[in-house]
Amino acid sequence: MNRYRRSPRRSSAGSSVPIVAFLIVASFGILFAGCSSKTVVRGPEDQPEDVTFTQDDVAKVQEGTNDLTVTQSGSLAQAELPLPLVDVTATGSSAVPSKLDLSMLQTYATIRTMAGSTAANMYRVTNDVLKVRSEPSAGGAITATLNKGDLLQLVDFVNAGWASVQLSSGGKGFVSARYIAKVTSEEKLPEDKKEFQGQYYVHFTFVNVRKSADPKSEKLGEIPQNTFVKPISIDKQWARISYQGKEGYVSADYLTPFLPVFLVRQDTYHLPILRYDASQPGMIEQLVQHTEKLKQSGYKILTLKNFYDLLIGQEQRDLRLDPKSVVIVVTELSASNIKSVSDALSSRNTSATLFLQTSQLGLSGITEKSIMTLLANGFDLQSGGHTGDDLRSLTNAQVKLELEQSRELLEQYTKKPVFAVAYPQGGINDRVMDMAAAAGYLFGLGNAPESSFSRDQLLRMPGFAVTSAMTADDILTAAK
Repeated sequence: MNRYRRSPRRSSAGSSVPIVAFLIVASFGILFAGCSSKTVVRGPEDQPEDVTFTQDDVAKVQEGTNDLTVTQSGSLAQAELPLPLVDVTATGSSAVPSKLDLSMLQTYATIRTMAGSTAANMYRVTNDVLKVRSEPSAGGAITATLNKGDLLQLVDFVNAGWASVQLSSGGKGFVSARYIAKVTSEEKLPEDKKEFQGQYYVHFTFVNVRKSADPKSEKLGEIPQNTFVKPISIDKQWARISYQGKEGYVSADYLTPFLPVFLVRQDTYHLPILRYDASQPGMIEQLVQHTEKLKQSGYKILTLKNFYDLLIGQEQRDLRLDPKSVVIVVTELSASNIKSVSDALSSRNTSATLFLQTSQLGLSGITEKSIMTLLANGFDLQSGGHTGDDLRSLTNAQVKLELEQSRELLEQYTKKPVFAVAYPQGGINDRVMDMAAAAGYLFGLGNAPESSFSRDQLLRMPGFAVTSAMTADDILTAAK
């Protein structure tokens, strides 16, 4: 049966369907369908909640007023009504425009680009704003402005301070060398560094060139700051160089080896992602046993937020993933099992990424108070879709709705960016993957039993679906 309902139509006077009644119907009839039990995760503020509607509340709904309150433990409080799921019409158009923040779309697309696939001498802007000038000087006219993450192609380094570059638009200019970094991979890094082997630059205002390796010898001239110098030979005191067709000597104290900034981006990662289905009998006990075994074997247990932070950081500096890392994720969470999962992991000081289906959120399911406690205990909360339906079986409009609304609703609860989706039932294909990218996700998790993946697979990341038959030793084998 199709879970998506048409939005009720209003009369011209707007009085046929009061807004509060619509919110109640949408919230409790659509978002909370199937949520029959309620729990609150461990936390010092946890108190039983007996929520009832009074006769006054019913009267307010009938009158169409919009100041509905609920009786909560004998006192009045504003009702916790989450954003209703937007309906899809027969034409496939959304009834309400999405309010998603899509400002990270380009950044995520860049992160998913393989470093090895970029053109030769490709550099990335590392400063928030980078001005392109008409000459290699701070006094040069500004011809263009670039933003952090923009790509440009190096023509040459004029000196250690300025670079001649070609823009993606085809124009050329000069930029400060300190605010660009060469995009490379771990495999190409040694070769890229070799290109600058033996290259030095003057790091003082200027350095004198002497006829011999003696500070009192005849002065042949001087070399200004940031100028490149490639010594014929060099020791701790003097560098022998070629200067205006002659040989001369400069003090080695004023020379520094030159290397551009390198943005080392791993193209592949060995990062086993263990996916636990909390609805399966005995899975929580297995989760505890497996995490204990992983820790004893020297593995570092991460969340997807930890991996997210690493990838964001790698866009600006050289960061590496600990080779003995593993990610724990838990899916199929509900009001009836989330407290057990939280308690089991928290008692062992273990973090995990919890994928929540947003149909489980609300007063009769996983409450806002529970969400806040999970966040306070260090859990990473990401989207498990809304209804739990296999996205491959849905229309484009329904997939868009599932991905966008689940992300928007979860961000309203957590007040944090949601960047990962666990495809319900592991269902993933190219269409779903492209729509997940358009909805603003960096990661998409499937069920492939692999422990390594590349950047261009971040929207179809493999995940070991842990079964009830898997022992702790089996998990160690999967993590290797």
